[in-house]
Amino acid sequence: MRALLVTSAGVTCAMALTLPLATSATAAPTPDLHSASSRPPSTTPASPGAGPPAVRAGAAEPAGSTQSLPLAPLAASSDRVAGAPSVQGLPQRDARPFSLVGVVWDDPEAELHGTVQVRTRATGTTRWSEWQDIETHNAEHAADLGSAEREGRTVRGATAPLWVGDSDGVEVRVRPHSPEESDHHEHAEPSDHHGSAQPQDRAATPVPLPEGLRLELVDPGEDPAPEPARSAPTGRSAPTGRAAATPAVFADTPSTAAVLPEALTAEVAAASAVNAELAELGATAIPALTQKETLESVNAAPGAKPYIGPRPKIITRKGWGADEKLRERNFAYTKTVKAAFVHHSATGNNYTCKQAPSVLRSIYRYHVKSSGWRDFGYNFAVDKCGNIYEGRAGGVSKAVLGAHTLGFNTNTMGIAVLGSYGSTNPPAAAVTAVSKLTAWKLGLFGANPKGKVTLVSGGSNKYKAGVKVSMNVISGHRDGFATECPGARLYKKLGTARTSSAKLQGR
Repeated sequence: MRALLVTSAGVTCAMALTLPLATSATAAPTPDLHSASSRPPSTTPASPGAGPPAVRAGAAEPAGSTQSLPLAPLAASSDRVAGAPSVQGLPQRDARPFSLVGVVWDDPEAELHGTVQVRTRATGTTRWSEWQDIETHNAEHAADLGSAEREGRTVRGATAPLWVGDSDGVEVRVRPHSPEESDHHEHAEPSDHHGSAQPQDRAATPVPLPEGLRLELVDPGEDPAPEPARSAPTGRSAPTGRAAATPAVFADTPSTAAVLPEALTAEVAAASAVNAELAELGATAIPALTQKETLESVNAAPGAKPYIGPRPKIITRKGWGADEKLRERNFAYTKTVKAAFVHHSATGNNYTCKQAPSVLRSIYRYHVKSSGWRDFGYNFAVDKCGNIYEGRAGGVSKAVLGAHTLGFNTNTMGIAVLGSYGSTNPPAAAVTAVSKLTAWKLGLFGANPKGKVTLVSGGSNKYKAGVKVSMNVISGHRDGFATECPGARLYKKLGTARTSSAKLQGR
């Protein structure tokens, strides 16, 4: 396989198929409040992305922790049907401060047919929230079946995470559905060519809750300290997406031959170096460019008129405080980017834009430490104020393999709008940000935001593996998987996003 060369940083990426694990940066002091998904340190020799010990020493990583609490049957209700699975949960209890919650279980293939509700207490008060629902159908946001990320790790079943704000008390209950409720809540719309089982084929017996239910309480840690503004690199041209794309599936993160800035760990430098054509090493944001500047920065063929929108400002992983020691060291790529899938994070709308980096750090930790994924699932995130964030590591202009749309992660990108938009309209700023991001990123790969594209399913509850599907270049998650995501209100705005994105490209 070919090596991926990051020229401006003077580093190379050797191709690898192994995925060394990154261990948790925190450990718990008590048995029932321990760091979730803890694994023994990797015995693999230091990869190129690990960096020399002298670089790692003294450079602080963002704080944060996960408390993982096993659920147990709650007191039997007088109206519970004999023989039916019991309600599980946790009675009211104190906890170390946390801001995001979710429920995980042992088998990632098992579905949680039931409702999950949580109430929390604001830190330092006696004020408890109302009961809040946690979205249980989260399997559709995951690595594809049969992929190294899915099969080579300790992946768990998981609900969507829910942002609850700074809290130090929690109560949770998980109630299993009756067979009738399970049929009613079935997301799939079966048909012969989709290959899904008909509801009447399932045994009419109560479906027990998955084994190993645990409540995950995530503390995102403090925001990174503000840094002096950095200027964009000059005299360097960024490759087009087509030139930057790599046919490799997995690539080692780069190691730097030059001296790293003192404040950067090797892991942070590796995640930043793949954006070195776009911003200075260690930058907290990739600056916006006008369309003229964007076109001048790409290697277009002489006389060609590529349709590429102006590059928007993108807050980097360093900018939102990603702990680079959590993710796996190696980056994962596909060949190109043919389409964009728009999602909502289903984490609720009770966050401020100032809190968005904390929400991202919480989701990131939940994806990696609680769910067992290799990194943050989405390629990009957008908050309610229209700020755009780098998601999964590997380079914002590159074809990075994500874990966002089960069955359609290959040759696509995933954009998560932070919030829940089933019954709430997405802010106009967020929709505009999706248009700007797709106009630029899809343009790098020659994709028309108003066009159609044929994708091959890797297997989902809507399209069986190998089925060729015609989709919009900008699609909603529900177009590839029978799900409510990205929420009915956000889904209705995708037509506007397609039109605006194509206009920004000059079409």
